[in-house]
Amino acid sequence: MNEPTQLQKAQDFIARHAGPRMLVLPNAWDVVSARVIEEAGFPAIATSSAGVAWALGYADGERISRGEMLAVVRRIVQGVRVPVTADVEAGYGATPEAAAETARGVLATGAIGLNLEDATEEGLLLDLALQVERVRAVREAGTAARVPLVINARTDAFEVKHWSPAERFTAAVRRANAYRAAGADCVFVPHVSDADTIGRLAREIAGPLNVIAGPPAPPLGQLESLGVRRASLGPRIVQATLGLIRRITAELHERGTYEALADLVIPFAEIQRLIDR
Repeated sequence: MNEPTQLQKAQDFIARHAGPRMLVLPNAWDVVSARVIEEAGFPAIATSSAGVAWALGYADGERISRGEMLAVVRRIVQGVRVPVTADVEAGYGATPEAAAETARGVLATGAIGLNLEDATEEGLLLDLALQVERVRAVREAGTAARVPLVINARTDAFEVKHWSPAERFTAAVRRANAYRAAGADCVFVPHVSDADTIGRLAREIAGPLNVIAGPPAPPLGQLESLGVRRASLGPRIVQATLGLIRRITAELHERGTYEALADLVIPFAEIQRLIDR
């Protein structure tokens, strides 16, 4: 069977935001984690910007360069058959031109979508009008490339510390709807995990809502019933993986035993098959 083209992957990916089921995206940070996710049966893969950065020795928050991030995205795309959407943080530059350059780079890797954040390193948000222009610039980059780049516009309104909960909610809805009007296919509102707030966001945002799944968020079935159309795991899987490594190595160092490894080791030959197919 022929592998789908980038255009076909993009069309398939965007269609999944309309149902019938919520799109669930575990986040990969390298080729082998992406292959394990694909083998589990997920129809698409998202990358974890934090996971990629940590694996290469950078802290999260655009400490990694655009080129290094996209090089990993390219390897992941080449390693799987399903669509890949890339977390490219805030686009590696605050201008619309920088966001467009990042979008073109994402398309050049073979990926079919991207996340674009509106947060700044100071814990504030970019000016709304500027972020709208950045979303439009990314949309135009996809149009010029004749690939319907799937834009997941993220707002970090719930992370603004000096706002009240009501102010955060109002800003999140206002920004999400503005990004949708500017051409975003989906809006991503992280840092919220209570069911009531998630349900209100789903009702007041005019388009597919993406939230972070995993603890402490509600289970996937409840997120879907609340109106969420896309659930990603963000850095949760890589955090849990690092937690497992810490547990294994602590046991080895302190007790010299292997209980934490029991029933978890994937056979060597199976990993070889995942990679060399």
